[in-house]
Amino acid sequence: MRPSDHVDGAGPADGGGGGEVNQPKLGLIGYVRFFWRQLTSMRTALFLLMLLALAAIPGSLVPQRTADPNGVVQYKADHPQLFPVLDKLQVFDTYTSVWFSAIYLLLFVSLIGCIVPRTKHHWQALRTRPPKTPARLTRLAGYRSVAVNPDTVTTAAGGTDAATGLPSVEHAVTRAMAILKRSGYRVERFGDSVSAERGYLRETGNLVFHAALVGVLLAVGVGGGFGYTGQRLLVEGQTFSNVLGSYDSFNPGRWFQQTDLKGYNLTLDKFVTKYEERNLDALGQALDYSATVTSREKGGEAKTSRLGVNDPLSVGGTNVYLLGNGYAMGVTVRDGKGDVAFKDVVPFLPEDSNYTSTGVIKVPDAVPDQLGMVGFFYPTASKLSTGAYTSAYPDSQNPLLTLQVYTGDLGLDDGVPRSVYTLDTSGLKQIAGRQSDAASIELKPGQTKTLPNGAGSITFDGVKRYVSLDINRDPSQVLVGAFAILAMLGLLTSLFVPRRRIWIKALRQADSENGEYNLEYAGLARGEDPNLLRAVDDIARQHFALISNRSSE
Repeated sequence: MRPSDHVDGAGPADGGGGGEVNQPKLGLIGYVRFFWRQLTSMRTALFLLMLLALAAIPGSLVPQRTADPNGVVQYKADHPQLFPVLDKLQVFDTYTSVWFSAIYLLLFVSLIGCIVPRTKHHWQALRTRPPKTPARLTRLAGYRSVAVNPDTVTTAAGGTDAATGLPSVEHAVTRAMAILKRSGYRVERFGDSVSAERGYLRETGNLVFHAALVGVLLAVGVGGGFGYTGQRLLVEGQTFSNVLGSYDSFNPGRWFQQTDLKGYNLTLDKFVTKYEERNLDALGQALDYSATVTSREKGGEAKTSRLGVNDPLSVGGTNVYLLGNGYAMGVTVRDGKGDVAFKDVVPFLPEDSNYTSTGVIKVPDAVPDQLGMVGFFYPTASKLSTGAYTSAYPDSQNPLLTLQVYTGDLGLDDGVPRSVYTLDTSGLKQIAGRQSDAASIELKPGQTKTLPNGAGSITFDGVKRYVSLDINRDPSQVLVGAFAILAMLGLLTSLFVPRRRIWIKALRQADSENGEYNLEYAGLARGEDPNLLRAVDDIARQHFALISNRSSE
């Protein structure tokens, strides 16, 4: 105990106690060392790991340019004021943004800076002898003392010296070492005592867990550079070939080469949606999506497979995911001369849960004027009291296509890219629709209608389904999976393997003529170990049972 008048540090020259404590100056190197230690601490690594998980959330809330470029365009149209702000913050490129990359790199540096010195320290600890037996075991957990005398041991049990017939300390210590070794402890003898420890596998598991996290980061960062992601909208009956020109959008990795595209074809045979029909509260809700596709790899045979939600197709080293679906209109347009100016299947984008869809048909080869049409498709058309149409059910039970028709220069020849899902009507003349004398064109499958002003005619050939596919090649998947399993094993090991020490000591009684001695047992845990007391008790009972003529009660 310090005296009541003790003062820490020297006071001012006058003897007063109001002087300030002078802190040592760290300097530049000192500050660098301080911040490095903070960055490479396990607490910082865990904080950065949590921060990385939080930073990934925006990537799941808004569409990403690498995975869903059409969704980004639609988000811009739906949120014209919010989009520029989010785009400035790189939210639509979350996983390649500056802030996400900064957290990623800091976590990478922190983990490596944490793992390397801990690995060195752990290796040294594995080669270090167990510590000497404490002088007083009474202060440790699970302490118990057992007296050993000629009445408690017998020659048959091996607890006595063959020459003198007195209790043998040597035999007790030897047996203690054997029991502890059999229980998985590292054992060291110090005189008439045994020091044992176990649980270094706990720290090994901890290091494996964090090393596996580094492996995941490396695999994702490096392996992703050799992969690619592409999107393709595929209508029933159409075939997709895995070549660069067949993708609607394509996002290559940093080290991607066209030779990485393995040759295969993929044909959408049929797409079926199963809807809820019994529960009136959820009538028309989609229960399952199922696409039947035929794939053929280069030099291989055709295979028919099922493609569903969360059930991707693996072909040609890629995984093909089903992202969305909708309706496509088969139309034939004849111009004013009666020639076929356009014949194709045009995908329409769904606008609501009942698949009311909108689309654009552009006919640049029509004469005498180019034609542009804004279409509305109703799978199960129903007329409201206002005269407007709506879709009452998402399945195609009463399909109806309505068109607003425009003539003029569509702007397709000026070299500026145009979206196939929008039509710039500025400078165009509407000849059918709300702002013209003629009503909108209404078509059912198989019908043909004449366009106003001698612009030609249009035939609604029929309705087909389409799917939106995401085609992904990620060569790091196997490595990421392996490191993830390794991280899980390391985490479980670090959580459930206890770190503990146990001591067994034989205390000779100097004034005893019968060779009596006491056996002391105790343990010590590093961290929480609720089973320590039971472990010490089990070791004590097993040991005493081996050297005595009693049971291990």
